[in-house]
Amino acid sequence: MTAKIETAMVLAAGLGTRMRPLTLDRPKALVEVAGRPLIDHMLDRLEAAGVRRAVVNIHAFADMVEAHLSTRQGGMEIIISDERARALETGGGLKHARPLLGDEPILVANIDSIWIERGAPTLGAMMAAFDPDRMDILQLTTPTQSAVGYDRAGDFFISEAGQVSMRGAATSAPYVQIGVHITKPQLVYDWPGDVFGLFDLWVRIASRKRMFALVLDGQWMHVGDPAARDQAEAIFANEAAR
Repeated sequence: MTAKIETAMVLAAGLGTRMRPLTLDRPKALVEVAGRPLIDHMLDRLEAAGVRRAVVNIHAFADMVEAHLSTRQGGMEIIISDERARALETGGGLKHARPLLGDEPILVANIDSIWIERGAPTLGAMMAAFDPDRMDILQLTTPTQSAVGYDRAGDFFISEAGQVSMRGAATSAPYVQIGVHITKPQLVYDWPGDVFGLFDLWVRIASRKRMFALVLDGQWMHVGDPAARDQAEAIFANEAAR
């Protein structure tokens, strides 16, 4: 069976230190690529995929992000998860937002992850592929060698059945997780502590053979610093010129 995904969590609370000087006067979420703020690239995709509500966490330049989101048009509800008092990292942010997210599977997205699609709409394909009977988490991935703005050695191995295993002690892995996944949020709610990332949770779920992956049909760009932003701008410009 598949699960209908109606709620997304958009992670927009980061300090954006690697993006300086572009983030000296604005949050990373509002840095523009191809004429659109990063957060709008993701929100546009979510809305096009039929997501009904997007919970957005805010911390750095919180007032600026909130003001920008208040100007968005469209049918998708935007809900603020306020982390002004303390940054909670990715997992802690999800746990903090529990009253807003509910208990059904959700789509979680970083704002610095953008892509150009070559095939069917990606988020719709993820939703169609997520099977809660077999999966606790479904990761969106791309081949490590084709990732733009990414300089690490990869994250995952993927079996023929689509199951994910972590890189572990290997020197490299053929796939990188690209900041978008579908998860059963109870996994995060039950994790100890209030401030934590998601990596250790992923290791546990992968060891149980309950984490799967979908490979992006397109070009992924990680916009994590000014040079990567410039690369992404050039790729979008080349795409528009085709």
